[in-house]
Amino acid sequence: MTAETIDLSVIIVNWNTRELLLRCLETLYPSLTGIRHEVIVVDNDSQDGSVGAVREQFPEATILANSKNLGFARANNQAFRQARGRYYLLLNSDVEVKPEAIPGTIRFLDDRPRAGAAGIQLFFPDGRKQNSFDSFPTIATEILNKSLLRWLFPKALPSKNQEYTDPLPVDIVIGAFLMVRREAVEEVGPFDEKFFLFMEEADWCLRMRRSGWEIYHLPHLTAIHHHGASKRKLESASWIEYYRSTYIYFRKHRSLVAYVWLRVLRFFKMFVNLGLTTLGLIVTGFRRERHRKKFFIYLDVVLWHLALCPEQAGLRKWATRRP
Repeated sequence: MTAETIDLSVIIVNWNTRELLLRCLETLYPSLTGIRHEVIVVDNDSQDGSVGAVREQFPEATILANSKNLGFARANNQAFRQARGRYYLLLNSDVEVKPEAIPGTIRFLDDRPRAGAAGIQLFFPDGRKQNSFDSFPTIATEILNKSLLRWLFPKALPSKNQEYTDPLPVDIVIGAFLMVRREAVEEVGPFDEKFFLFMEEADWCLRMRRSGWEIYHLPHLTAIHHHGASKRKLESASWIEYYRSTYIYFRKHRSLVAYVWLRVLRFFKMFVNLGLTTLGLIVTGFRRERHRKKFFIYLDVVLWHLALCPEQAGLRKWATRRP
């Protein structure tokens, strides 16, 4: 540990969420009182004035302004290379931090040297709980209804459906608020940049678990998460990117048989969904916006599979484009 080492490096990756980012920083800084810290904002070529607004309103923040959208994994890795904290906090730009969330997480990690990472309980703005942690993906969780599986098998798939009061060992902490011990990152390496968005934290947490690090959910610490502010702008592309990321994850960590079955079953499921949605559109006279929206999402995903899942599709094709 060098003389320059500080307690915490907060890393925020932003893409066109200016107002949410400013609100995030507004709630963040008061919670850092008494903590030696730095805040690094990595902007993935936003066109909404995010960089200028942060420079004007929060000049103490370090800004890494990219000329294209590098994706979540690569942008965080960019910040890791200059981060000086004992801990790294990966914080989504659409999160509003509660005062005790950050100091409480630091105290927890200080007290448990083998805890490599920890996350907190996230809530929607209207007070509903979010699933703030997850289990490692399987064919069942990726093909069947995950909410139903969580209800049927609460011990195997713990979720927001249960009430927890004590720190809970988990497989994966959602990357919206993910505090990681520097030593764990140095041991297992940074994010795998094959993941543009989605599943990168699942891959990371699995690598940590395999190296003997523990992952925890802290239910007594909370934050508000607006959830998916960037992804909602490009829903079909987001679906494609999620499916691509799950294929990368399965190819990397599961057997070849599991990987092939996932691709076959997912295509079949999307094809059936497309047919049922088309039927619904016909029955309702094409009047329901929800059915029209789903139809075009399912169609895009099916066509992407039929085209053998080209690399330049999904969110990646927007890396050098304007939103």
